[in-house]
Amino acid sequence: MIQRLQSLWLLLAACCLSVCFFAPLAQYEASMPNTGQHVETRLDLVSRMAPDMHRQLLDGVETLQYSQKMSGFKVWPLTVLVAACAIGSLACIFLFRNRKIQMRMVAVVFMLNVVVVLLVFLWAVDGYADALATRDMTNISTSWHFSAFMPIVSLALLFLAQRGIRLDEAKVRAADRLR
Repeated sequence: MIQRLQSLWLLLAACCLSVCFFAPLAQYEASMPNTGQHVETRLDLVSRMAPDMHRQLLDGVETLQYSQKMSGFKVWPLTVLVAACAIGSLACIFLFRNRKIQMRMVAVVFMLNVVVVLLVFLWAVDGYADALATRDMTNISTSWHFSAFMPIVSLALLFLAQRGIRLDEAKVRAADRLR
């Protein structure tokens, strides 16, 4: 049945992962020593040309909005994995007729989600800061956004869904033994 609690967990996991496409993973502030400009940029899964189209003044220093495309840092592997996890979570909802396949599919999505978490925290955020450093930027400070932690929330929701599917399978097996 599609009205099971694990269907809700799977839907919430897909929603958590889709938040990553609309909010930045991290925000960066840096300075360019040769021009004295203050630079602001952010790491998005879907890069935007310029996060904010206007220039602003910060402590009397011109603030330049730096585009992710200008850095040359590619996040498409992470984008593909997050999309695969979100689509996989949604697909698992409709596999309710075959719980064994549903359990396997949730396990695969869980493992892909672990890879996403590792890529976000070990590769993407530090890699983008390194890409900024190669563009002669100094004093790079990173601030994490909530969307960087959404894959972790999704992991917990996928775990709850897997547990619910196992409990349903145990109930069905117990009912079959009674017959």
